[in-house]
Amino acid sequence: MPLSYTQNMEDYHLWLALGGKQAGFYIDVGAGHPVADNVSLWFYERGWRGIVAEPQADLARLYGFVRPDDIVHEGLVGRRTGEAEFYQVDRLHGFSTTVKTFAEGARDFGAEHRAFPMPMLTLADLCARHGVTDIDFLKIYVEGAEADVLAGNDWARYRPKVIVAEAVSPGKGEPVWQEWETDLLAQGYRFRLFDTLNRFYVAQEHPEIFERLPAERAPWDAVTHMYEIGRAPQNALHPDHPLANQLSRGLWALLPELDGALVEELMRRGAAPDAEAGLRWKDDREGRIRLARIACGYDGGQIHDD
Repeated sequence: MPLSYTQNMEDYHLWLALGGKQAGFYIDVGAGHPVADNVSLWFYERGWRGIVAEPQADLARLYGFVRPDDIVHEGLVGRRTGEAEFYQVDRLHGFSTTVKTFAEGARDFGAEHRAFPMPMLTLADLCARHGVTDIDFLKIYVEGAEADVLAGNDWARYRPKVIVAEAVSPGKGEPVWQEWETDLLAQGYRFRLFDTLNRFYVAQEHPEIFERLPAERAPWDAVTHMYEIGRAPQNALHPDHPLANQLSRGLWALLPELDGALVEELMRRGAAPDAEAGLRWKDDREGRIRLARIACGYDGGQIHDD
């Protein structure tokens, strides 16, 4: 079965609607991580390309490594072009938003936020800047600011065939689509599917797509879900399990040769969330011996290598 990367089979529903096109174009606003919970990766894997808009620098940077053929807009998309306050939530990046009250709601989950100004484009200006002519789907996940993104489009010039927008409030799941649905319907879009998290709309000039898009959520077992495959080194059913094990064995074997700064960064990324702050690597004789003890089971230094 195909692998769905999304929370609620959004990628699979879009694929059904768009008829398995071999090439297409998307705009992914609030793209998030390039793999985990990502709506457009399914399409990128199948030869599609598009614009990914992600204001969080650590996430936007990953696209250059993972999806180099996408256009990355490291900034906000909203009601007007200029600058806006962005509230970035620590750890729970999916709560980051331009709506202060929703960012503050992340405190219920033990996360704080910090505010800073960021450049913002309207959707119309984003399309004009990159010469967009045809949009197969527009996805909007901006944690309560969906109305602002939609208000910034020129619907006469830029008409996505399908629009999927997060339709409930962050963390609480309360309906918020009433803030923007009436205006979207007035622009010639027809509502088709509510999957308990998102609402899907199809441009009225594409009735064939409207008919292909399910009116109800597809059966949950129609796809394999990202959470089901777990972590690659640990789950033999993960599609990348053999590669992960090969890479991990290679990394362990290489440990004594790594630069101290790189070892420290590996330790930082591997530390538990509540690990002592200021963790430092001592690149000395004892430290190198510790790395070699780990490596010897993989670099040929140990006769009985399991």
